[in-house]
Amino acid sequence: QVHVVESGGGLVQAGGSLRLSCAASGRTRSIYAMAWFRQAPGKEREFVAAINRSGGITRYADSVKGRFFISGDNAKNTQYLQMNSLKPEDTALYYCAARVTPISSIALTMPAQFGSWGQGTQVTISS
Repeated sequence: QVHVVESGGGLVQAGGSLRLSCAASGRTRSIYAMAWFRQAPGKEREFVAAINRSGGITRYADSVKGRFFISGDNAKNTQYLQMNSLKPEDTALYYCAARVTPISSIALTMPAQFGSWGQGTQVTISS
C-alpha cells in the first residue's frame, strides 16, 4: 500500500509561483509513477503532470506546458510540482496520485489509472 500527502498550496497573485510537494510512504519502492491532477468547483478532475520513477518520462497537460515542472527525489520519496506564471484559471484543488505498475505514457493522464490519492491541497490564484 502506498500513501501520499500533498502540501504547499496557498493563495498567490496571478503571475506568481508556488511549489507543491507530495510525500509518499508505505511501499514506496513499488511506485512506478506519480502524477498531479486538479479539480475546480463544478468541473471534472483533470490531468496536470506526471513523472515516472526514473524521471525518464514526464508528461504535461497542454494548459501548463512551459509553466509547470514536475520532478522527483527518490531518496526523500517526494515529488514536486513547481508552478510558475500562475493564472486565475489554475485555481483548483490539486491532488497527488501514485501508481505501482507500469503503463503507457498516455495512460498516465488518466485518473482511473492511479490507485493511491492524497486529500488535495488548495491553490487559489487571485487576479
